[in-house]
Amino acid sequence: MSFFKLDTSCRSTKVTQKLGTILGTGLAVATILTASTANAGVRQYTASLENSHWQVTNNSRLNCTLSHNIPNYGEAKFVSKANRNNNMLFELDMLRLPDNYSLAEVRSVAPNYRPGMNSYTIADMKLYKQFSPSLDKKVAWTMLSELEQGMNPTFYYNDWYSDNDKISVGLSNARFMRAYKEFVGCVGNLLNYSFDDISYTVLNYQSNSDKFTKASERRMAMISQYLKLDTELELVLIDAYSDSYGGRWNNLELSKRRANKIREYFVKNGIDTSRIEAKGYGEKRHIASNETILGRGQNRRVVIHMEKPIEF
Repeated sequence: MSFFKLDTSCRSTKVTQKLGTILGTGLAVATILTASTANAGVRQYTASLENSHWQVTNNSRLNCTLSHNIPNYGEAKFVSKANRNNNMLFELDMLRLPDNYSLAEVRSVAPNYRPGMNSYTIADMKLYKQFSPSLDKKVAWTMLSELEQGMNPTFYYNDWYSDNDKISVGLSNARFMRAYKEFVGCVGNLLNYSFDDISYTVLNYQSNSDKFTKASERRMAMISQYLKLDTELELVLIDAYSDSYGGRWNNLELSKRRANKIREYFVKNGIDTSRIEAKGYGEKRHIASNETILGRGQNRRVVIHMEKPIEF
């Protein structure tokens, strides 16, 4: 009796194991089929190992750009510009812009040669019809960090031309490190001020003199350094003014001398004379009262206004 029970138990165990194997195989097949079905409608864009190419396309004290070509899709760019704050921007320059507004999920995905690594969501990115999508500083640095660690930041979104299709756009980490190190070096060497910080500048002078105050001297050094680097600058306008002490004609001549001195300073620093306009206005256009020392100091001024092409 006990033997029969033991035999039944053994047979039950064998049947159970066999059934489990069959079920397990069926589940595995079902999983494979499900995965195949799920992937059937995914269009993938990414650079192969052979085609992956990262390069620093801008390397100056004004602009650093790290770019990566995505075959048949467009270009990924990490951009950092001269600024008072350490800034960064990621741009996905598509060959074909979206037809309507949607969202893309940005995930950090392990490459095929690193099985077992978990992926995770970094952020969501808005896709617009009018212009290429972008991501702010924190997310951009996170993506660079993931690439540095051998991961592939990847964008997933629904195809706006086909409801049944999904699109996957991956950034390959192949041949990334060399260009990344050059880019980081460029970012560390950026000016700590931007064009907007100096495009409109008011400089003040010592009384009855064409000598700057200490603060204005420091400002002139910043402007001069920027002008040497920015070749796209179109026009520098220099307008000089005086207070009402010392005679009207003398003040007019003094303001002209101040304007021309700045003009000569810029020319010596490599700025084309055709791009500089300097004028002296004397006692005109006071911005403060001439009855106080502080007010007269504000009126003894030169306004420098710089213009450059509008970026689209």
